Amino acid sequence: MSFDSLAFRQAMGRFTTGVTVVTTRNPKGGNIGVTVNSFASVSLDPPLVLFCLDKAALSFEAFGRSDQFAVNFLCAEQHALSVRFSTTTADKWEGVAYDIWPTDLPVLRDCLVNLGCQKEAVHEGGDHVIIVGRVDALRLDGEKRPLVYYQSGYREIGASL
Repeated sequence: MSFDSLAFRQAMGRFTTGVTVVTTRNPKGGNIGVTVNSFASVSLDPPLVLFCLDKAALSFEAFGRSDQFAVNFLCAEQHALSVRFSTTTADKWEGVAYDIWPTDLPVLRDCLVNLGCQKEAVHEGGDHVIIVGRVDALRLDGEKRPLVYYQSGYREIGASL
């Protein structure tokens, strides 16, 4: 059976994912952030997570040089943040509410979850790299609704089954 890249993209679009913004600092101390939906938990002991980053992303070099990053799980009300951090605007951070954690990571406010991570490994993955991090800090808010992505569009989760 053969298929083209469009069919593969459409198939992957039928897998519902959460939406995150992954953040770090560049070597000059500037905030860096990118919207990511290719995120997963890897291990509970030790606590490991991964995300995939396009090698063509403008933030690729900063994430490559940094030894830490934060993963911010967006809630439904943060749709605009996802759009902002997925574009190439000049200053994605202008007017965005965030904290600087003790490890010097920029962390978005009002998210479902924020994870502070130390980079453990980087693996090749075609036109992406797979970055694995050890979670060493977290903040969570279980009262918000998650933002999800399905068939090239943002969605909210409906009623429990």
